[in-house]
Order: sequence, then structure tokens, then C-alpha cells
Amino acid sequence: MVLESVLSAIFQVILFSVIPFIWWFFTARKQQSFLRWIGLKKLVIENKGKYFIWFLFIIVLLTLPLTIITYLYLDSSILASNRFTGLGFSALIPAFFYAIVQTGFSEELLFRGFLLKRFMHRFGFQIGNIVQSLLFGILHGLMIFSFIPFGVVVLVVMSAAFAGYFLGWINERKSNGSILTSWCIHGISNLIASFMAMFNVL
Repeated sequence: MVLESVLSAIFQVILFSVIPFIWWFFTARKQQSFLRWIGLKKLVIENKGKYFIWFLFIIVLLTLPLTIITYLYLDSSILASNRFTGLGFSALIPAFFYAIVQTGFSEELLFRGFLLKRFMHRFGFQIGNIVQSLLFGILHGLMIFSFIPFGVVVLVVMSAAFAGYFLGWINERKSNGSILTSWCIHGISNLIASFMAMFNVL
């Protein structure tokens, strides 16, 4: 299970990096490195107190609504974290790779690192952030579209999009454009969901 999780995480990161890398190669490789262009750079935080409050708030925003929707409306067996159900601490390493690398890193790289920065460049921050967050929400809705009623899909899309907006906001407004913040938040939120599955909380 550990090897499978590691390989799956690496594959998804590569898959989500292909289009951003090609785009960078043909448009920006002479201006800056790929990692800096995608937002993998040092955090610059002006007010650490406010930053920490926003950090915690967005973790709750990412975790709580989707947990409530799952509890009320979804069969937890359709969730990606279901693979860890009831496994306890034996699933710790696979859950870590799933939460931090496979979903957290790959999705932040694509949505906040690539799409938001390209949309911002073209349309400005507000429109760019709204567009990337809607795409983020729609992706999460599409993953469960065939399993649940349409109204619940809309709730999932709205919750994920709202969280996606704040992930983009904290990167660009509080972290000097670094995706390290949203990667940490996203990874922690996914890890919480994985822990809930591991210990049968839901």
C-alpha cells in the first residue's frame, strides 16, 4: 500500500505539471525558473498573527462544510479517502502521501500555481481568483456527479469553490504569491479527512 501510494502521488504530480511546464517552457523560461513561475518560492509574511488566524480559518473553511455535507448527504465509500477506512495508524504513510502530495500539492500546483497566476495576469486578481476557484469547485463536483443528487453536487461545488477562492487569496494577498501556504492548508485539510476515515469518525 505504501509503494502504491507513493507511485500514485508521483504520477498525479507529474500529470498535473505537464501543461504548466509546457506553458512555462514556451512563454516564460527566459524570464524565471519554473518553480518560481509556478509560485514555489519562499514565503514573505508581513503580519504573522493575522496570517496564522487566516491560515486556521481557511483550514476550517476547507474541512467543515465538506465534512458536514459528507455526513448528511454522501456515502463515504465514494470519497477518495475511503481507501483508508478503518486502517488506523497502519495507513499513516499512505494517507500522508495521498493528502500532502497526491492531492494537496498537485491541485495547488495546477489551480493556484498555474491557473490563478495565468488568469491574474490576463484579467486581474479578482476575476482570475473567481475563475480558478469555480474550476476548482467544478472539478470536485465532477468527481462525485454520478453518485449523488444534483443539489448535493451544487453544494459540493460551492463549498470547494469558496475554499478555493480563499486559498488563492491567502497566497496572493498574504504570502507574496507563494503556493506554499495553500499547499500546507490543503494538505492538512486532506489529512484530517484521511484521519477521519482511518479511525471511522464518519
